[in-house]
Amino acid sequence: MSWRRCVFRCERKSTLFALPKDDATKNEWLKFIYNTVPEQYNPNILLCAAHLAADCFLNLGEYKAGCAQRLFLKSKAIPTIKTLQGQSATSDPPLQGQGSQQLSTSSRSHDVGTQTDFIETMPAASPKTRSIGTQLSWGTVMERAVWSKVTSLDVGTEATPSFPVMPFSSAPMKAASFTPRKRACLELDEEKEETDISESIAEPHDSTNNPDKSVVTEESDLCQQTAYNVSKYIVFESCLRELFDTCPICKTKCNVHLRRMGTYVSYTQLCPKCSYYRKWESQPVIGSTPVGNLLVSAAIYFSGASYFKFEKICNSMQLRIIHYDAFRRHARNYLEPAIIHKWNVDQNNLFRTLQERKVAVAGDMRAVSPGHTAKFGSYTLMHLDSNTVLDMQLVQCNEAGGSSHMEKEGLKRCLDHLDSKGLAVEYIITGHHPQIQTFLREYNIVQFYDVWHFEKGLSKKLDKLSQKKGCEILKKWLPSIKYHIYWSALSSSSGPEKVAKYTSLLNHIQNVHIHENPVFPKCAHADKVTRDPQKWFQPGSMPLYKVEKIMNNKRVLEDVEKISHHHQTSSLEAFHTIILRFAPKNVVFPFIGMLCRMYLAAMHYNENGQQAVTTSAQAMYKMVFPKGEATARPLKTAPSYDYVTDLMKLVFEEVFADPAPFVEKLKQIPIPAPLSSQFETPSKEEVHWHQLTKLQ
Repeated sequence: MSWRRCVFRCERKSTLFALPKDDATKNEWLKFIYNTVPEQYNPNILLCAAHLAADCFLNLGEYKAGCAQRLFLKSKAIPTIKTLQGQSATSDPPLQGQGSQQLSTSSRSHDVGTQTDFIETMPAASPKTRSIGTQLSWGTVMERAVWSKVTSLDVGTEATPSFPVMPFSSAPMKAASFTPRKRACLELDEEKEETDISESIAEPHDSTNNPDKSVVTEESDLCQQTAYNVSKYIVFESCLRELFDTCPICKTKCNVHLRRMGTYVSYTQLCPKCSYYRKWESQPVIGSTPVGNLLVSAAIYFSGASYFKFEKICNSMQLRIIHYDAFRRHARNYLEPAIIHKWNVDQNNLFRTLQERKVAVAGDMRAVSPGHTAKFGSYTLMHLDSNTVLDMQLVQCNEAGGSSHMEKEGLKRCLDHLDSKGLAVEYIITGHHPQIQTFLREYNIVQFYDVWHFEKGLSKKLDKLSQKKGCEILKKWLPSIKYHIYWSALSSSSGPEKVAKYTSLLNHIQNVHIHENPVFPKCAHADKVTRDPQKWFQPGSMPLYKVEKIMNNKRVLEDVEKISHHHQTSSLEAFHTIILRFAPKNVVFPFIGMLCRMYLAAMHYNENGQQAVTTSAQAMYKMVFPKGEATARPLKTAPSYDYVTDLMKLVFEEVFADPAPFVEKLKQIPIPAPLSSQFETPSKEEVHWHQLTKLQ
């Protein structure tokens, strides 16, 4: 006896259950099986569903309707049906197809709509027969169909080339005794990841299967799935036509009409002989909009992808998608209003958590296009303590009077927005732009400079000097000078201390480690005897004079005093790289399109910008080697995309139902006039005439 079969040797295809864990219930099961509770028994014995009454199951209705993949028992269900169709419990196994009629799990016919319990016991079909499933409802066929007797097998109805009548469902039927060809391991691995729920659960006949331990994560979601979050598949047109070419009643070739709109396709079938008629649609339609078309537009936009690249991919495989005009219409009416709404809601929630206290922020501008003729500039304020984007302002160059003034205008708008929401700024870390210095001084806001921006500007001058004749000794000191600038800023707590540590470098490179400044009288390193006297700068030499002229410049010393010792703007630089994924610099976007893509980048960063920590709450780092130097960088958490899920839900459940209030909020955003509006547009004839004149 195989323990994958019921202990009473019933049909293999019925759902099997192991002994329950509860001792009292287990004893009742053993009494049912052995008429007593034996001292020794096989703990792996199984009992099929045919021995339990219908009220013993939690989800019998869902299972029969095809909404559940397996049956689940109530906690204290006890088997009561011992004899099946007049056979004794100890008789030989029933013949194929002669199981119990108590439940659909062991009935003679099987609903082809379900995708489970297709067991290897199906006899091999002849080469001319195959199992087919269609994507039609039962009611559509029953309206006109006069059912004839259908030959049935253990696993359900067999369809022959003459197309006998059979129940229809939205799920295709699996081939029962079909051995697929051998494929590469990569293909098999990919298929495992995409397997459906019926293959991810242990076979009910397996002796290791325990219903109490089975966890079906998708079971409860089957009834909660909406039109936009169900699984989708690629279906070939030739496979679809097979379902409609022949009339299911009289087997006559039908007149089939196809209608396509983007990703949506519908088939209308009419039989010229018996006037059988049916209509099938590939996806739900809300109003006059197919859900799949809007879903494609939303997926492209919310993921920051390019429509034209996606179109190339689909055209390469002849996959039908929507046109660009439809994509822009969806973006204008539904997607962009949803992005603006979600950003405003998330930002207001963040502001509420930061009210009644001063915030430390970092600010920087990113030019959307390279060079000094940038059309757009986006200024970002980031909250340093939580590493989240507080505000973003997009400025077009004709609003600020030129590209060089966009940074000041963007910062002004950000600070005005924070002030309107009741947030006070404790200090701000920026680059040392002269316009920003003057503006913040007028606003009476404490300003610090980012050490990376300062070090970068100073290192460029020193690197240029090291390439001149006689100053080659400076090349050896450049890495140490860069490190010393960072150390001076991060190890100090006041401006004079930063200046004292910074200026001590000029003594250190001369092998002098005692300084006259009382704030920092001696180098912090241990005393060492040098082995190479040639590496030091000689007092009064020309290289030392030029280095001192650059490093002890009056403006440089003023900047050193204001270098930030709290935070840096490296997080802002990381956020700017995120923007490139959503809005590349080589792609031209309209003003609202650019603003929405930057908001998407901010949502992504705010959701995934946190540093990973250990179980003991210690920050984690990773080792990288930029330009050959080992550097420890914060290790970020694994990326998530919950904001995309929220946007999808917002679009399909709120915006699509009533887009008017969302569009109204979008229209309140002031859109600057295009740059071309500053110039007169000549006629084509004038331009053509001027070109001909130049050629002559």
